[in-house]
Amino acid sequence: MGLLLTVLAPFAWVNGALLKIGRAIGIVAIAAMVIAILIQVVARYVFNNALPWPDEAARFCMLWMTGLMAPTAFRRGGFVALDMISGVLPRTVAALLSLVLLLISLAILLVALPIGWSEVTGFGGRFATASLYIPTFDGWFRIPRSWMMLSLLVGVVLLLLVNIELILRKLVEMMGGGDRLPDLDLGDMAAGSE
Repeated sequence: MGLLLTVLAPFAWVNGALLKIGRAIGIVAIAAMVIAILIQVVARYVFNNALPWPDEAARFCMLWMTGLMAPTAFRRGGFVALDMISGVLPRTVAALLSLVLLLISLAILLVALPIGWSEVTGFGGRFATASLYIPTFDGWFRIPRSWMMLSLLVGVVLLLLVNIELILRKLVEMMGGGDRLPDLDLGDMAAGSE
């Protein structure tokens, strides 16, 4: 169990730091998405002149918000869970079921990793967005679509790191070391179920 706790400690620290940064960027992405949508609503219905960029900007922000916030939700138990089934099972069986589900999640994330990579580096990632530009010193630069699809890859990598941490935590818990587990750094979020 000491080896598992030693391996778990860096995962817990890295995940805590990365997810804290991800939550901050995700909050900014939500705010930017709301602002872009409000600009489009005002432009379309008040001035009767729909702008080309707010829809794409809102989609860009939504994808990044999802990629950065989903790992925090996963870490704190905010995804769909089988609480009703595990509540009626014996404690050992429920822990084993939880471990099996985490291992299935790990397999799915390992399959998703090359898909995310191919979205960034593949054919679709070579194009630029239709209407999103950022200012540079040389003029306006059209944002590559790969920047948008990078949110998928970042989200999968963060989910993978969290999944490994949760598997290690579950193994330590099943070996009777639940009291020796480091606390999950949930920041300013309310504590979720574990």
